[in-house]
Amino acid sequence: MSRRGPLVAGRLVGLLAAASLTLTACTRDAAQPDNADEPQDGLTLTVLAASSLTDVLEPVVDSFEGDHPGLTVRAGFSASSTIVQQVNEGAPADVVALAGEASLEPLEDGRRSGPVTLFATNQLEIAVPVDNPAGVDDLDDLAADGLTLVVCAEQVPCGQATERLFAQEGLQPDVASYESDVRATLTKVELGEADAGLVYRTDVEAAADRVAGVEIPEDRNVVNRYPAVAVSDRELAQDFVDHLLSEHVQARLVEAGFGPAPER
Repeated sequence: MSRRGPLVAGRLVGLLAAASLTLTACTRDAAQPDNADEPQDGLTLTVLAASSLTDVLEPVVDSFEGDHPGLTVRAGFSASSTIVQQVNEGAPADVVALAGEASLEPLEDGRRSGPVTLFATNQLEIAVPVDNPAGVDDLDDLAADGLTLVVCAEQVPCGQATERLFAQEGLQPDVASYESDVRATLTKVELGEADAGLVYRTDVEAAADRVAGVEIPEDRNVVNRYPAVAVSDRELAQDFVDHLLSEHVQARLVEAGFGPAPER
């Protein structure tokens, strides 16, 4: 059995007083398999992950907790740039999982306790309201007069991917607003406050009952590769990173619309 409830990252284990991440506590107390590791009562592992991983990470956490009886994994979600900034400032964490390799670059070397692991890929997709009132049918429609377009801010991975897309396609659309992360961008579309938004394919799939998606052809799209790295020297931190490459987790990621781990 697992339960999930929002926590303020500033209260996480009583140590994140200055942090602003929203955390989700996932616990598991069901019967464990006969070959599970020895119980690890009272242990907590903190994983800080990109907003675009929100929907897929809970089953990943559940399976990891199932392999480690007594362990609680607390997963917090925010923009990748925010996560890196907070870890650099000393926010307690064991693992970070981000939405783009460029996001990892500012992470101080002294904060890294293991190798960088690329565990998934993602691509952009156009999200539109279910009734698509502006009639957006392809990428070029984003430059139409009068279209209310929202995108992610340049400092977050989906914003960087959007900038690359516009540059390679020679598009200069009018952008109504730059949102803090991919979830905020999607919300604008869900609420009917925008005619279109550039988000990840996985976000459109997760919100399929609230938005429609307009696919971008593979030969015109850009790909973001997702890195994870242990940021504490606990063995469990590296174990969780390795878990992201397991067959079970990779299948979950693909089911959610992510691309599999890039070849190493």
